[in-house]
Amino acid sequence: MRIMGLDYGSKTVGVAVSDPLGITAQGVETICRKEENKLRKTCARIEELVQEYGAERLVLGLPKHMNGDIGERAEQTIKFAEMIGRRTGLAVEMWDERLTSVSAEKILIENRVRREDRKKYIDKIAAVFILQSYLDSLRNDVS
Repeated sequence: MRIMGLDYGSKTVGVAVSDPLGITAQGVETICRKEENKLRKTCARIEELVQEYGAERLVLGLPKHMNGDIGERAEQTIKFAEMIGRRTGLAVEMWDERLTSVSAEKILIENRVRREDRKKYIDKIAAVFILQSYLDSLRNDVS
């Protein structure tokens, strides 16, 4: 079963997908939009990717504060989860994404990606971290 991971941001959505066995996560793309509330094309692209990869579940990063509280960004993410769940007909699992963008940035710096180019990749890599963490938790639950 393939699972799709999403990192929802104010103007981008990073997308990752699992391999068919649900062991590893690979980055797919970063979906960009010009305005935060213009989600029609973003949702349509996610629907296309769900079909293309045969995803059966979505995992969406939930941006909690470091103390575990839910802020405005997390509330917007929850609304997006409800919308994309309706549009795709798939279950959307919310997954703690604290520090995934920091980890993604660190990887890009270590690989000497220029600062101006990091924006192109950071959300896609964060989506990989979100999805991989989720996949690892599934394996740990079975063990």
